[in-house]
Amino acid sequence: MKVIVLGGAGDMGSRAVEDLAVSEGVTQVTIADRNVEIARQMAGRLEGKGAKVDVKSVNANDHAGLVEAIRGYDVAASALGPFFKFEAKLVRAAIEAGVDYCSICDDWDAAESVIDAFHEEANKKDVTVITGLGASPGFTNVAVRYAAQEMDKTNRADISVFLPMECGGGPANIKHMMHIITGDTVVWRDGKRKMIKALSEERMVKFPKFGELKTWNMGHSEPATISRFIPGIKEVNYFAGTSPGAGIFIKPVKWGLLNNRRIADFMARIIAFIERKFGGEPEWGAVRIEVWGEKDGKEVYRMLCGIGQMRENTGLSLSIGAQMLARKQILTKEGGVYAPEASIEPRTFLTRIKAMGIEAFEDIEMTKPVA
Repeated sequence: MKVIVLGGAGDMGSRAVEDLAVSEGVTQVTIADRNVEIARQMAGRLEGKGAKVDVKSVNANDHAGLVEAIRGYDVAASALGPFFKFEAKLVRAAIEAGVDYCSICDDWDAAESVIDAFHEEANKKDVTVITGLGASPGFTNVAVRYAAQEMDKTNRADISVFLPMECGGGPANIKHMMHIITGDTVVWRDGKRKMIKALSEERMVKFPKFGELKTWNMGHSEPATISRFIPGIKEVNYFAGTSPGAGIFIKPVKWGLLNNRRIADFMARIIAFIERKFGGEPEWGAVRIEVWGEKDGKEVYRMLCGIGQMRENTGLSLSIGAQMLARKQILTKEGGVYAPEASIEPRTFLTRIKAMGIEAFEDIEMTKPVA
């Protein structure tokens, strides 16, 4: 199995590379990144540990170069963000190259656009694209499918995430955060797609380890894709919270001060500088997935939750998903553009990621592992 990891020298992509390089059946891993120096250092550290690891220089804005870089691999795995800028370009290149593709795309508008724009073309060329295969989205979507498949009817899904300010992720993740907390965002209410202002709703959510924390609605892709791929669902919500000190950023956003893209990018650079200068080891976050539905005529409720580091959870989700895609160990039998809840078999995925130390629980106290 040959895998090219786009953005493989970055924070998330590098973890996927590390896992792919030592995974059974993977013969070659290519780190595709514009930062060739860092990529070569990574390849040197991984030399002799398993798969052959090499390096390619890529430019996400060079379509012909992307197609040529991707062609010939079994799967292209992407951690190259921010995805509201790059996902459509990467999906287009993968389809033209005739190579299956998965990514950690976490922007709702990017996910919607690639499903709408490229599904038919991917289907005709028998290329499978899975957009949003990281921790959230990704693990969260698979968890919703896991709960939903035990129900006769699925009515509602809520995804709640806690990410501390010091969670890591690098400049691309900071730009993503700026993107999802400004402007309008998608929700699924009463069986209909609706747009509401980001940060216009808030709720208290009890997370494992961290207890009750304030969260806000933000622009993630779960409401946009789960509503498409879980038949009959009436409501899907995404709420996220961060460290108590985050109010210093939330208020200016609510005042509209970051609606200007240049100002938002400038703020992202400042935060990235502070993170590089003073940041230490990335702190852990938490996730809570709740699903309501019906079984045998009765109302049922399932909850899955867990904790972990963003880099670890996201990178390993991408690695496991890429391997399942390359081996065709997926639910979808035809080419097209899908989200994880439509394409990833939940039990296989959850079993494999548990073996890597990332476990889901059915209770907030984390005493009941998901079987």
